[in-house]
Amino acid sequence: MTTPHSSHWLQPAFDDPVLDAQVSFRAALAALAEPGLAQPMARAHTLGDLAPATYGLCLAFLDSDTPLWLAPRFDTPLIRANLAFHCGCPIVAEREIALFALLDESELDDLSDFDNGSERYPDQSCTLLIQLDDLHAGPALRWRGPGIKDVRSVSLPLPASFWQQRQARNAFPRGLDCFFAASGEVIGLPRSTRVLIENEEAA
Repeated sequence: MTTPHSSHWLQPAFDDPVLDAQVSFRAALAALAEPGLAQPMARAHTLGDLAPATYGLCLAFLDSDTPLWLAPRFDTPLIRANLAFHCGCPIVAEREIALFALLDESELDDLSDFDNGSERYPDQSCTLLIQLDDLHAGPALRWRGPGIKDVRSVSLPLPASFWQQRQARNAFPRGLDCFFAASGEVIGLPRSTRVLIENEEAA
């Protein structure tokens, strides 16, 4: 799909671009530093099917050096034009070369093509930005790891296949960092976090 250049697609991203960008970036970092704890992320406007929190993550992280892969739901002229204008990120068709991927629920059954880094360069892995309808409507799972005191109960509505895929792609320090967004909230899941179901490790 060719990115349109017509100005009629463009919309404001923030009401206060400098302040809102700073607040959104700090919220994204806090979400990763405290895995499983929902952070407010409501500064950005809705953009087509992108919720404010999802769009806020894009505005916080994406730039000209971050190739982005789009799920079909988000691959629209409106979203492409505004991401190109506000973020300047190249949009790629190949999952293997994406540093960020913008996903919805329909894309969570197969994460195999996203780069999970290397032993030498684990930081070059793909980060997943996953939009959900809700961040608190799934079965409660126990999260453990850095940034969590003892254990944290998190109830993301995700299929079991996602946790299987995540486990298959995690071999620390390699792995996929994830952000989950819904409405005006975001939850971070770094590769260092262990997710457990009862007494068994899910991912």
